Amino acid sequence: MLGYLSIGVFIDGGYYAKINRALKAEESSIIRVRSLFDFICTRLAYEEGVDPANCQITEAHYFRGRFRVKEAYDKHLLYNERKFEDTLIENDVIFHYKHLREMEKDGVVQVVEKGIDVWFALEAYELATFRKFDYVVLITGDADHEMLVRKLKALKIKTVLLTWNLAHVEATSPLLREEAGHHWELSQIVNDNAALKKSLLYKLRDSALNPLGDEF
Repeated sequence: MLGYLSIGVFIDGGYYAKINRALKAEESSIIRVRSLFDFICTRLAYEEGVDPANCQITEAHYFRGRFRVKEAYDKHLLYNERKFEDTLIENDVIFHYKHLREMEKDGVVQVVEKGIDVWFALEAYELATFRKFDYVVLITGDADHEMLVRKLKALKIKTVLLTWNLAHVEATSPLLREEAGHHWELSQIVNDNAALKKSLLYKLRDSALNPLGDEF
């Protein structure tokens, strides 16, 4: 049993955005970052038998690709991005961005995101090494992070995979889930706890649905 818990949270921004888009479609809601962090601390404190006051997220990081300013302006994304960044700042989340590129292939324009997964893994591993977290919480469903989980376990750092599988979100990689071992699937957890679901979700007003856009 630990007397104090230091937690590092690492958020795959692409995955997180897919969850929010699905929640908007199904629940007219998005995730409350503060409530999500409170849930993480409370649950880990309970599992470790620690006073929640002694359980703290000491660092939180968010990784995402985004368009350059002119492209974002042309696509009417600047307001959405800044609004979400305000939420991250208010919750002491450090954000990491790389530029997206658009490439045309067979007459179809595709958005290319390069290097984010690698950056996510390197940053999580490096910070876990230096900060000596008791727990690392990964919010992602990407199989590419299987080796990251294995490396964190080699450092004897307890690792939690936190996912929220919804109809419009790709299912969590079985390989990642099996490697993590410690897996919280929020769609199952909130089904058994209506009060938790209500606290985790921010209900959007009808007038806010369109301005928030698909990239929020």
